[in-house]
Amino acid sequence: MAVDDAVAKAFGLQGDAWQRHANPWSVYTRIPIPALLVVAVVLLWTFVNPRAFPPPRSMDHWASRSVFGEKYWAARKERPIPAGHRLAPWVLTGLNVAGVPFVVWGLVVLNPWMTAFGLALHMSGKLWSLDRMALLYDDMKLSAPGSLPPAG
Repeated sequence: MAVDDAVAKAFGLQGDAWQRHANPWSVYTRIPIPALLVVAVVLLWTFVNPRAFPPPRSMDHWASRSVFGEKYWAARKERPIPAGHRLAPWVLTGLNVAGVPFVVWGLVVLNPWMTAFGLALHMSGKLWSLDRMALLYDDMKLSAPGSLPPAG
């Protein structure tokens, strides 16, 4: 019971506070808190992640090449990319984005199949796009060995 009392005290649930907490608005507005905490942690990790690891030791990894392919893609106005790489990123980004409404709606209505479908669609677009970016990196390195896209 000591733990229960400590938790109640930490949340200010003493005396009349229990009455206020019994209000349905109090109950229903607390339900999404765990999900919001998860979102906060994910957003924090999204911000920290690109800064959390040292540079790769080599560019032999698919993941490393995909990131630098994205860098070439982002710098395509300053340094044109081969014509064969211009359409796929747009189509695959569309596939990636198309999954998001299914994920959101699946979570809202608590439908695991819709959520899984949306995640599959989203991640298919993302992973396929990364693969295309690795190929873009390979082609750009062949056309101008030793160069990386502009910093920034």
